[in-house]
Order: sequence, then structure tokens, then C-alpha cells
Amino acid sequence: MVRAGGIVFIVGAVATLVTMAPLFLGTDPFPPVAYAVCMLMGVGFAVAGAGVLRSAAAQRREATRNTP
Repeated sequence: MVRAGGIVFIVGAVATLVTMAPLFLGTDPFPPVAYAVCMLMGVGFAVAGAGVLRSAAAQRREATRNTP
């Protein structure tokens, strides 16, 4: 889950860089759909965070199960 979240975050980050480029280059902006793809950055961050929390909880359960 962490790896998938990282990949989605990177896709969103690249989309953010691409959609911001016209502002600096003075060209026409991209359509609104391109800005919606930028939201994948936050979604990826949330998925990766959920994966970290899920992994930590699983490790905690395993540690308490193996403790005498």
C-alpha cells in the first residue's frame, strides 16, 4: 500500500509540475481536467500514510502475539 501510494503521489507531483509550467512559460493553461489530476498527489500521500499505519498496527499485533 505504501508503494502504491508513493507511485500515485509521484504521478500527482509530475502532473502538478506540468500544469504549472504554462504559468512560467506564458502559454495557454491546460484544461481543468489536468488540474484534477494534480489531486492525485494528496490521494497518494493519504494512501501511503494509511499503508504505514496499517503496517505498524500489524507489527504491533505480531509483537504482542509472540511475547510470552
